[in-house]
Amino acid sequence: MKLNLNIQPLSTWISSDKQPLVIGGPCSAETEDQLVATAHLLAKTGKITALRAGIWKPRTRPGEFEGIGSIGLKWLDRAKQETGLPTAVEVATAKHVEEALAAGVDILWVGARSTANPFTVQEIADALKGVDVPVMVKNPVNPDLSLWIGALERINNAGITKLAGIHRGFSSYEKSAFRNEPMWDMAIALKTHVPELPIINDPSHICGNRDLIPYIAQKALDMDMQGLMIESHIDPSVAWTDAKQQLTPAALADLIDRLTLRKPETSNKEVSNALDQLRENIDKIDDIIFQKVSERMKIVEKIGNYKKDNGITILQVNRWDEILQKRTAFAKALSLNTDFAERLLELMHSESIRKQTEIMGVAQAEGQAQENLTHV
Repeated sequence: MKLNLNIQPLSTWISSDKQPLVIGGPCSAETEDQLVATAHLLAKTGKITALRAGIWKPRTRPGEFEGIGSIGLKWLDRAKQETGLPTAVEVATAKHVEEALAAGVDILWVGARSTANPFTVQEIADALKGVDVPVMVKNPVNPDLSLWIGALERINNAGITKLAGIHRGFSSYEKSAFRNEPMWDMAIALKTHVPELPIINDPSHICGNRDLIPYIAQKALDMDMQGLMIESHIDPSVAWTDAKQQLTPAALADLIDRLTLRKPETSNKEVSNALDQLRENIDKIDDIIFQKVSERMKIVEKIGNYKKDNGITILQVNRWDEILQKRTAFAKALSLNTDFAERLLELMHSESIRKQTEIMGVAQAEGQAQENLTHV
């Protein structure tokens, strides 16, 4: 379902002459010299659209560096005056909003921890009423699309039309190479609900490791995201926060030069016609797939009724193991990714269990109703 949000195009509120659009700067403003020197080096590359810096840092545990605080806003303003770069800051309270705006900050963003708390988002939204400022909303820490959408709606309802989402990945119990799992499907789902919403990718927080940033940055652009937010420090080895995921300004410029920009559409009519034909073929195959899935589910219903009538449990583990082994082997022989095949099978199996449970539940409800009648 598409949402009707009032959103201005990204090009109306942030310079888009640099491609790709990159918001860069240190994870944290540590000292005035560190911030201003980093800003000058970033501006000198000619690759940066806006300067970011963490002023207030929500840390997981007390005792860690929680940001330099309001004094950092003066440093940020100095960097802006000297380099001409617009500035961006994270805000987590109404007071943060007020102080950032008073200091002339150009762009605000709501962090992942804040997005997860509707009370916090509403407090920020209330502080933004009557203000014309761009606001970017990071995805919540956990993969909850409704929380992300809800935060965007609250900010939009406050009258903010210069709005964007930031995809920074999601926490996961599963260990992987990434600090936060990209879960690209969540960003795609957001774009499906709000097609006009610009989405900026934050590869620094997804990766947690500077070596992985080029891969994620390129994939984000290939997924038609409108820009990148990448952390950059004059000397990452001595950074007070997130040292491993920050790049030097020179390394960031080199990364940007190596990125390949692609267009969502082509003006080449021959290519466009070929793509249309291939998409038409996919549509036909999708129709067949859904017809076959429907046929499969009708058989599942018959199986459910047999099990109900003969007192057989819904789940037979041996049968499920047999399906997994045979079908994944077949998928591999067809050059399909086995992980994809497993996920597809699990999805269909889950729906099969749901339908059979529904059949069993109806039978149980009918039996209870009949028993109640005999006692009337």
